[in-house]
Amino acid sequence: MDPWLVVGLGNPGPKYAGHRHNIGAMVIAELAEQAGASAKEHKGRAWVSEVRLGTMPGGAPGPRAILAQPMTYMNVSGGPVAALVRFYKVPLEQVIVVHDELDIDFGAIKLKRGGGEGGHNGLRSISQSLGTKDYLRVRLGIGRPPGRQDPADYVLSDFPSRDRVDVELLIGDGADAVTDLVHTGLETTQGRFHSR
Repeated sequence: MDPWLVVGLGNPGPKYAGHRHNIGAMVIAELAEQAGASAKEHKGRAWVSEVRLGTMPGGAPGPRAILAQPMTYMNVSGGPVAALVRFYKVPLEQVIVVHDELDIDFGAIKLKRGGGEGGHNGLRSISQSLGTKDYLRVRLGIGRPPGRQDPADYVLSDFPSRDRVDVELLIGDGADAVTDLVHTGLETTQGRFHSR
């Protein structure tokens, strides 16, 4: 059975850890914690954990998945993603990218396969490196910046402390969305999360 590759986008290092732009990486950390797995450095320039995602009906372990966070900056995420696809022989239809999305209200989650990158440099890099836009995306809503704040400054700033509980909920929901997507497919998972 071919593995899934679940990539959480973000920038590396503690300086960026709490930024809105790193919400995808936060979901990967949550999934690894749920599976009791720790990340190891991979030669493809990513931190990876090999896990079973969730459990199947009857209690059998869920599908095999590679959880990954590129060790590169967001704008050049594509190289590590393509390297992991080759190394683990992951079919492109089983690549899931988890990322922040300005054009979705804070706390909402939308899923899709393919489509444009909406100005997201991490997605653009992945599309170029994979040679296709036709991969799955779990899009985590961070909302638009207030007033005239530059979107680049907004995504590269921490979530405010007043939003801590909502951020934790978004991370948990993002992890659930990934697990549902692997277990039940895109349309069923869209039905569950888009109706919220």
